Amino acid sequence: MELTLTPMTERELARLREPLEVGYAEDLAAHRSMSPEAARERSAEQLRELLPAGAATERVLLRVARVDDAEVGWIWVALPANADTRQAWINNIEVHPEHRGRGHARRMIQLIEAELAELGVPELGLNVFGTNTVAIGLYRSLGFEVRSQQMAKRIDPPR
Repeated sequence: MELTLTPMTERELARLREPLEVGYAEDLAAHRSMSPEAARERSAEQLRELLPAGAATERVLLRVARVDDAEVGWIWVALPANADTRQAWINNIEVHPEHRGRGHARRMIQLIEAELAELGVPELGLNVFGTNTVAIGLYRSLGFEVRSQQMAKRIDPPR
C-alpha cells in the first residue's frame, strides 16, 4: 500500500475545482472578514489567475495521490517563477475526509519534496490558517518554520 503521486488530468481538476473553490471561500470568509459572496468571488478569481491553462498551466505541479487504485487526495505546488525566486509554494494539499489520519499528507509532501529536489528547487513554502492546528503540527514535524505571521482581532461595535 504505497502512496504515489501522478500528474492530474484536466478531468480530475474539473472534478476537484468546485470543492476547492468552496473550501477556500469558506476559509476566506471565516479568517479574512469577507462576506461569503465576496469570498466566493475572490476564490474563483484566484483559481482563474493561478491556473489559467487548467491542469496544463506552466510552472505548476498538480498531483493526485493514490494508494493502490484509490484516490486519497491531491497536492498543488507552484514552481519558482524565476531564478531570483527559488521557493516553490504549496497552494493546496487535500486528503479526502475518508482517508485522513493515515499519514497521507505527510507522504505527499515527502514525495513532492523529492520531485522538487530533482528539479533543483531548494525551498518549499506554504500558508496555513492559524486555527488549523493539525496541519501546523504536521508541517512543523516535517521541518517547516514560521517565517512570518499575520494576526487579526475582531472589534466589537460599541453598545
